[in-house]
Amino acid sequence: MDKDKDIIVKYKGVDLERDGNPILNGINISICEGEFVYLIGKVGSGKSTFLKSLYREIPLEKGSGYVLDYDLETMRKKDIPFLRRKVGIVFQDFQLLIDRTAAKNLEFVLRATGWKNRELIKMRIEEVLTQVGMQNKGYKMPHELSGGEQQRIVIARALLNSPEIILADEPTGNLDPETGNQIVQLLHKISEGGTAVIMSTHNYSMVEKYPGRVIKCEDGYLKDISQAAKKETEDLEE
Repeated sequence: MDKDKDIIVKYKGVDLERDGNPILNGINISICEGEFVYLIGKVGSGKSTFLKSLYREIPLEKGSGYVLDYDLETMRKKDIPFLRRKVGIVFQDFQLLIDRTAAKNLEFVLRATGWKNRELIKMRIEEVLTQVGMQNKGYKMPHELSGGEQQRIVIARALLNSPEIILADEPTGNLDPETGNQIVQLLHKISEGGTAVIMSTHNYSMVEKYPGRVIKCEDGYLKDISQAAKKETEDLEE
């Protein structure tokens, strides 16, 4: 974690539950702007629960949590949409509207989040499509795009409102290895531009190939294993 960068996520002693069942306990974690963080762990270990807590889909049962200066404990219901506009979400199953083109999918999100000027909407759509290498595919319907192309459109959608964090929940889960690699490279590039990326995955080879900070969900806890590895190395060097 870079001490010179602003902390945008801070959890202290946080417990999370789903349907009344304890999922994660005693979460203590800070994440800085522009960090690339892998969230690893087995299916059902709590990765999605943690991600959903960051945009207040799942409330904190205990402890304190701040995301982008929003206090997750005390924030009012009417403030939740404002938090979510600053958080871009990339789903494994794309969740594109199948009855309209890629560009119209993006326009729908902009209009839903308060954009009204037609020219500004058009310009922003062109910008994010270019950013994800899809500038010539906006006219296509989702079914005309490959899985990797659809995921690029989903990332473009997540970028529309210039979020400070992107949460990518198993974004390569439905893709072949080569396409999955391209998506991770794209997310790394986005984090280098200053947007924090938290990506859940159970693909450990991806973590080795494209290094980042690694946090593991295991036995009901979040463990920063990159920090542990760093300390181990420092201890050996002493």
